Amino acid sequence: MDAALGPPAKMTDRREDLTPMLRQYVELTERYDDALVLFQSGDFYKGFCEAAEVLARICEVTLTEREDSTGTYAMTGVPIDNAESYIEKLLDAGYRVAIADQVEDPDEVSGVVERAVTRIITPGTLTEDELLGGAENNYVAALAADDGRFGVAVLDVSTGDFYATSTDDRETVRDELGRFSPAEGILGPDVPNLFDGACTVSPVEGTYFATDRAAERVGEYFGTPDRLLATDAEVRACGALLAYAEYARGGEAGRLDYLNHLTRYDPRAYMVLDAVALESLEIFERRSVTGGADLTLVDVIDETASALGRRRLTEWLRRPLIDRDRIEARHAAVDALVSELQTRERLHELLSDVYDLERLISRVSRSRADARDLRSLKDTLDVIPEIKAALDGIDAPLLTDLRDRLDEMDDVRGLIDDAIAADPPTEITEGGIISEGYDDRLDELRATEREGKEWITDLEESERERTGIDSLKVGHNAVHGYYIEVTDANVDRVPEDYQRRQTLKNAERYYTPELKEREDEILRAEGQADDLEYELFVEVRDDVAAESERVQAVADAVANLDVLVGFATVAAERDYCRPSVGGDGIDIEGGRHPVVERTEDAFVPNDTHLDDDACLAVITGPNMSGKSTYMRQVALISILAQVGSFVPAESADLRIVDRVFTRVGASDDIAGGRSTFMVEMSELATILEGATANSLVLLDEVGRGTSTTDGLAIAQAVTEFIHDEVGATTLFATHHHELTEVAADLNGAVNRHFRTEQAGEEVSFPYDIATGPAAASYGVEVAGVAGVPDTVVGRSRELLGDSTPDGREPGQEPDRTATERGSETPEEPDRDDVVAELRSLSVAEMTPIQALNTLADLQRRADRE
Repeated sequence: MDAALGPPAKMTDRREDLTPMLRQYVELTERYDDALVLFQSGDFYKGFCEAAEVLARICEVTLTEREDSTGTYAMTGVPIDNAESYIEKLLDAGYRVAIADQVEDPDEVSGVVERAVTRIITPGTLTEDELLGGAENNYVAALAADDGRFGVAVLDVSTGDFYATSTDDRETVRDELGRFSPAEGILGPDVPNLFDGACTVSPVEGTYFATDRAAERVGEYFGTPDRLLATDAEVRACGALLAYAEYARGGEAGRLDYLNHLTRYDPRAYMVLDAVALESLEIFERRSVTGGADLTLVDVIDETASALGRRRLTEWLRRPLIDRDRIEARHAAVDALVSELQTRERLHELLSDVYDLERLISRVSRSRADARDLRSLKDTLDVIPEIKAALDGIDAPLLTDLRDRLDEMDDVRGLIDDAIAADPPTEITEGGIISEGYDDRLDELRATEREGKEWITDLEESERERTGIDSLKVGHNAVHGYYIEVTDANVDRVPEDYQRRQTLKNAERYYTPELKEREDEILRAEGQADDLEYELFVEVRDDVAAESERVQAVADAVANLDVLVGFATVAAERDYCRPSVGGDGIDIEGGRHPVVERTEDAFVPNDTHLDDDACLAVITGPNMSGKSTYMRQVALISILAQVGSFVPAESADLRIVDRVFTRVGASDDIAGGRSTFMVEMSELATILEGATANSLVLLDEVGRGTSTTDGLAIAQAVTEFIHDEVGATTLFATHHHELTEVAADLNGAVNRHFRTEQAGEEVSFPYDIATGPAAASYGVEVAGVAGVPDTVVGRSRELLGDSTPDGREPGQEPDRTATERGSETPEEPDRDDVVAELRSLSVAEMTPIQALNTLADLQRRADRE
């Protein structure tokens, strides 16, 4: 146990001397020794001793002291009303938080109020809207192993989304974790940590992963595990994840009744986009933090109207389809919506009124929903008949299927409408949440309460008439109840039946036996009505929770529809075309980068033509000429097509891609002790080992992390290997002009270049691609365009003289024997011991800092010589 989370020994050793409340606290901290316990005391969550010091430091609240028979100890607290903001800070600091709530009404208990841990909050098991912070899924993942296979399970506790798969390949596990990007992970016994630092990994009991226990738990939720899951590794991962989710809800009583579907999938049924590809293509996050508009792919294609749609769009982008029939079904649905402007706009309007059904029904099923949540659920279900009506007459099988799946749920809507007040208060224990007419007993109690209050309202006028005291007032306060107030000047006129209740500075307050009787009657009716309302509300909430599977099915259909409507909106407004999929190559006319075209005043479209006869394109041209943008746009067009979207192009006939690989830039992995070159080679190894003939590979400047000669050799070997052994559709951008000669000698390779226009010493980029290799790199000219000082640019030209570094005149075609001479480049004369030491270094095993220090030392020694 972390010493900062539990009580000191002086408390545990003298337990009998503690107050009953502190004994409770000690017992809970011992039971939940892996979490920081927030202990409810009135309107605050408190911590004591070292836990209080942690709470004060992280949450920046005042630390106080308390003294009892065991000595002096630290104490602090945070207000319950805005506890989420403090809990978020604790989570960010790496703590799990156990919420110990009062589970008894203090007014009804003579001794210490009972407290129990009602939930344990961890990064991956959040359900509170304030902590979730958006519509995106928040997954917790489990990894298990059995008989040489890895089981992977991921669960979003807030929505009930639950997925499982298995594989015997570690890289596939990493790929799947990259798809879901979990916030937290748990590991089975003897399972390697394949989360690779991407999320919090929480310790759990090894028994969670025991096969028998896991199978029993899966069976309790979904029936026989063999019916759903393919391997024991999957059963162990799923069972452990269910146990962990129950633990986060406070133990066995924390069953997640709203979990009613578990999706077992095959990773090969979707295009693989690993973490490197997602980052390189900027699908969800910007890679560059400077310059340009802060937009990603999901930003520019997200025209969804609801949280359900936004979450589904993210899911589809993480797992593009590879099944042609499913892809074309989505395209047909989008096509039908593109041609129906009024229907599309009507659907978008209706979908804008949809609340987050998945999280609503989750709260209902976890008994955490209030009356307003039920009204929100009902308001959303009220939209479903209108959505179905809007879909009438649209001829697309997928849309017809979605329409048929939209259950109008008249029974649930009717129940909520009959039972819950139209504008209920947030609190569910103080009345006003049940509609009049729903329950006869409640109506009678409310009538008694109402009649009593009406009698009291009339009392003031009748008592003024009876006593002749015009200033007499009838009032009420929480301490003394109802009273009749008379000023001191009129006290002598008070009737004999008035009994003194309270003395004020200038007045006296009284009550009469009849007033007291009415007051007791009102309080009895009010209390009984409040209690009955709460009971009725719980019954209604439980009845709605029993229909959670139907609500989730509606949510699933609405989410899919929202994404398809969004795709149609993007296609219609931005001139996207319907792609054809399933061909033998990539044939794009007028392709555009979906993000860059939104950030530039004008975008130059480009064609792409690659097939089995020419599947590898070597692309040359200066920096800033458009090579990287072009390669990424080809990948993004393929991804969008397989997601089911139309694409930014005049036309597109695309092969179905099983995976997109990217090697488009690297940075030092300082924490991991890997240089730029090592990162680059690791990513390259993944590509060469995993790519198939159906993959799309993007390579940008492979080999630039080492010497020119070594880099060229690696680039050439990679080109030949992909061409000869893999056959993947490949775009290879390079500054090694010698590589164009390699491409010219390969039957399945072509040269392409981005044109550069030069007028004197000025260069400009038309950003259009052409056949053949580039004539020159124009490095000095590009440096000038990029803002390098004129003196530096001028000096560069002086050093180059009248020829380029490889001996060509400016603009001259490369020497076709350059690759043959690559190993014969003249070297500087050796400087004996410096050169010898340099040659002995193992660069690949050096950290960046070690490499820099060694280089600086060698440079100093070379200067002395």
